Amino acid sequence: MSRKFRKSPPQGGRHLRDGPRQPIAFYFDFISPYAYLGSVGIERIAARHGREVDWRPMLLGISMFKVMGLKAVPDTPLKGTYAAHDWPRFARYLGIPHAPEARTQFAPLPAARAFTWQKERDAPLAKQLAQAVFRAHWGEGRDMSMPEVVAAEAAALGIDRAAILAGIEDETTKLRLRAHVDASLAKGVFGAPTFIVDGEMFWGADRLDQVDRWLATGGW
Repeated sequence: MSRKFRKSPPQGGRHLRDGPRQPIAFYFDFISPYAYLGSVGIERIAARHGREVDWRPMLLGISMFKVMGLKAVPDTPLKGTYAAHDWPRFARYLGIPHAPEARTQFAPLPAARAFTWQKERDAPLAKQLAQAVFRAHWGEGRDMSMPEVVAAEAAALGIDRAAILAGIEDETTKLRLRAHVDASLAKGVFGAPTFIVDGEMFWGADRLDQVDRWLATGGW
């Protein structure tokens, strides 16, 4: 006997316009060039729509490698070669600085911990630090894997160099970053960049146009 199923109503939609204008949650990992692209794109889109962006660190080494059991993109046959060509092309499309020679394999933990430490003290300044780290690594090709180079970027923004170096190594910072990663997993975040707009999740820098339209229309 055949059975007819009724389609569930679409999630999102017109009701989004009626709720509070919450910040857009932006989940990122410094190791991803696509997160760099997304960091620039989402700020442009948010500015057009009068929205704030809440930067939230996650770690692909946990979500994709340990939880999902996937390889890093550069280590994935065919896909790695494509991505090495694709992300600089995407950067040119967005009109932002890019360094194709930037290291695709580096340690993102010092930068992630520095951001976490600074966000507890000054969230807007932490965002500026994250943007500086992204730009230095993926935009200029400077290896940002060492605490000292991250601290240099922080010092250029007026953040105390010794204090942030201590913060990177502080156990409280490490635990707080771990809590952020756990929270991202609880939200269902598995990749970077991920954007959550009024409860609706979009994964990937190639979804920026959809995020823009969602904000403009209230959803579909």
